[in-house]
Amino acid sequence: MGVVGAGGLGYHHVRILRDLPGVEFAGFFESRADRAAQVSGELGVKAFESAEALFDVVDAATIVVPTPAHYAVASVALEKGIHLLIEKPLAATLEEADRLLEIAKRTGAIVQTGHVERFNRAIRAALPYVDNPRFIESDRLATFNPRGSDVAVVLDLMIHDIDLVRTLVGGKVAELHATGVPVLTPFVDIANARITFESGAIANITASRVSRDRMRKLRIFQQSGYISLDLGSGAGEFYRLRRDVDLAELAKSAQGVEAFVERVALEAPEGEPLKLEFESFVQAIEGSGPVVVTGDDGREALAVALRIVSEIERTLPALSRGAAGGA
Repeated sequence: MGVVGAGGLGYHHVRILRDLPGVEFAGFFESRADRAAQVSGELGVKAFESAEALFDVVDAATIVVPTPAHYAVASVALEKGIHLLIEKPLAATLEEADRLLEIAKRTGAIVQTGHVERFNRAIRAALPYVDNPRFIESDRLATFNPRGSDVAVVLDLMIHDIDLVRTLVGGKVAELHATGVPVLTPFVDIANARITFESGAIANITASRVSRDRMRKLRIFQQSGYISLDLGSGAGEFYRLRRDVDLAELAKSAQGVEAFVERVALEAPEGEPLKLEFESFVQAIEGSGPVVVTGDDGREALAVALRIVSEIERTLPALSRGAAGGA
């Protein structure tokens, strides 16, 4: 295996894959010579002179280059039949995503999308309790980081939660409404989307990369109870009606919530999400496990994200005119 792109996230790809059991790590390619030398020296791995040279010696690779370059890099590897884990978003456009998936189908290469939050401890712990959610509230707030600021926050951060709510709810998106504004970059830096699924379930998602504090929380409401997840700490709780509650007695007088609600701490085995993601990718290549986040999953998350971006862009001119008129 190898890695293309050794920036902030790519560094951790190299670090983990270097020592991953069952993997012979060939090395990495990074276009910036100074960065390549730094990563090679720190981690003791080979830096290739080109992505093509790396592709000549690997069976599989991870693609961690900026989103606008995903197609150009990944298409070359897929044409060689190299299995790829492509960081989210899968591509910059749906057309590029479709072409990548077409090449993969033709050459027999496996494509996994790097939606690493699927491997978050809180998500893994919550999945056994998720039962037909009707409403999901998601907040992902981050401080500003130049990495990823070459695209809207929808494609940089919110796409994580788009994938999660699609996984939790299932089914297709019926309609959506969104708003957002650029603050520090030419692109949208804070956005909110309200997504309605064909089942009637609703997800309200907020993402910001201009917040003072970091927060990654997910709340799931369903008939069997309420699930509260902190993706930052990997912790979660499930609140449900106690089975021994006498509703007739409960109605006679005011009581504390603990008298009729049971709190279940959600637990899952420890594990670095990125490492778990790579392990699942290797298992998929070996045929010992499924592709957890398929290329099609990545394509559908991208489709929803681009719809949100389009909806926001549609409203931005109106907002500008309103501001000008008010002045």
